[in-house]
Amino acid sequence: MEDVEVENETGKDTFRVYKSGSEGPVLLLLHGGGHSALSWAVFTAAIISRVQCRIVALDLRGHGETKVKNSEDLSAETMAKDVGNVVEAMYGDLPPPIMLIGHSMGGAIAVHTTSSNLVPSLLGLCMIDVVEGTAMDALNSMQNFLRGRPKTFKSLENAIEWSVKSGQIRNLESARVSMVGQVKQCEGITSPEGSKSIVEGIIEEEEEDEEGSESVNKRKKEDDMETKKDHPYTWRIELAKTEKYWDGWFRGLSNLFLSCPIPKLLLLAGVDRLDKDLTIGQMQGKFQMQVLPQCGHAVHEDAPDKVAEAVATFLIRHRFAEPIGGFQCVFPGC
Repeated sequence: MEDVEVENETGKDTFRVYKSGSEGPVLLLLHGGGHSALSWAVFTAAIISRVQCRIVALDLRGHGETKVKNSEDLSAETMAKDVGNVVEAMYGDLPPPIMLIGHSMGGAIAVHTTSSNLVPSLLGLCMIDVVEGTAMDALNSMQNFLRGRPKTFKSLENAIEWSVKSGQIRNLESARVSMVGQVKQCEGITSPEGSKSIVEGIIEEEEEDEEGSESVNKRKKEDDMETKKDHPYTWRIELAKTEKYWDGWFRGLSNLFLSCPIPKLLLLAGVDRLDKDLTIGQMQGKFQMQVLPQCGHAVHEDAPDKVAEAVATFLIRHRFAEPIGGFQCVFPGC
């Protein structure tokens, strides 16, 4: 674990990274929206046992333990610049060979980073379960999905249990690490003022039709404080408030991915997720693709060994890394 300081016009931003391994190319891992670098923990153990590589998993701005001056700017351009700045801060003018791997939102940021040539030593690019067509279609229902999630949890264990039972993460081992980076303890339980923002999040959908009298408002505040005491964990980031950036993450992504002039890998939870541009590109052999069935959207958490196998095979096929312990490549049919 390391905090990387990046200088900018307004001062210093601090990015949390988690590292593993000492030799070989760097796999720079970018998580999905609402997740954190900890979502890569189980995958990391799986990949470093198969090939010689180094892992750097980054908490993107507004997520995990990263602290930036403007955590609400989650534009693709800003986050792509962050990735380039962190690489420069860590390695200076001579960065090692790097492969960018991103899941969902992180996959989109990996493509934007590559397209803008912000990491000069880039070897390869991998997107995990993010396709422009299906992502754009899903945006319409995203707010409903977010509204359907619990706003608070009684405990960290309760949050982990919800993530597995809801199918958000289908692997308990990964959920136990990953949810630590997705939720946080509510702040200021003893101070009504300190808890105002979290209280508002808890009750935003309740009692909207009340007359607004003083007694109702007072009772509401008391109920909110009790709720917060009973449910001391909440989400680290309010994803609903990032909606204005969603279009910029995904629009034009397929052609941007296809135009990146380095070896590319696309890992999907289902072949039905392919859009027209990627289908044509795949038929033309412009990238390697592998479908991993029986996975939810968090493919690298649900099936870390299968994802590690696919990534390791990709690295060895392109002679980017050396196998470890007799690892045998498994070349997919597509």
